[in-house]
Amino acid sequence: MKRIDTLSLIAYISIALLLIPVALLLWLGLAVYRSSLGFGAAVFDSIALTFSASAASSIIIFLLYTPLSYELARRSNAVAESLSDIPASIPHPIAGIALLFLGSNLTPFGRFLNSIGFGLFDSLQGMIAALAFVSAPVYIRAAQSLFLSSDFRAELYSLSLGKSRLSTLYSVVIPRHFRSLISAVLTSMSRAMSEFGSVAIISYYILGGPFSGFRPSSVLVYQYYGYYGPQVAVTASAVLIIFSVLLAFAIRIARGRTDRREHRL
Repeated sequence: MKRIDTLSLIAYISIALLLIPVALLLWLGLAVYRSSLGFGAAVFDSIALTFSASAASSIIIFLLYTPLSYELARRSNAVAESLSDIPASIPHPIAGIALLFLGSNLTPFGRFLNSIGFGLFDSLQGMIAALAFVSAPVYIRAAQSLFLSSDFRAELYSLSLGKSRLSTLYSVVIPRHFRSLISAVLTSMSRAMSEFGSVAIISYYILGGPFSGFRPSSVLVYQYYGYYGPQVAVTASAVLIIFSVLLAFAIRIARGRTDRREHRL
């Protein structure tokens, strides 16, 4: 008789514990209740807003925080690592409040933004700023782990030719690990799409721009639950879950291709 692998059994049970609530929402939302409001235009508008803002925030994170991730991987700095984790360690409504005051007329920065019509409150740019703030640690840690595990002989060769560390990062490191970095970007984007606390404070309702009148998807589900009850909210939630699962598969595909490529190397 074949012996049962207890570890594998526990592992798959733990996966089931994660999937059961999600599967239940999908079944209730798509088969039991199927509220027409949950499939309404407002839901798909909110998805478009959330997807666009999350993608924009992830691009900004990639541009701003790839150098930091590389620096932390090559020159360990416990203080810098702890500071970069702060957005992940504070309640996210606090992050929204901090950005709200930063973009207000109480600060020179806020007065400048408002003077050029680029305020953060109830705006697309405010939502992007909030998503970038709370999702940056996810990307930083993923990219840092990538750089730590990579072979750095090509970097040493580049440095021996007289190139700066910054030039080496952009001419050697990033091109070499671009697929894996895209996977890290998609992971931070996935985290951004699920955000509620900070966007509920700073961008509860978008005023102006191409998404005027739209609400972030997490805020919309919260509103539906409060206004119409769980039946409508669960249908909208099921629709949002489908889009989140599609993004998760995209991340998995990106990682899988990278893993196969690195295995061949």
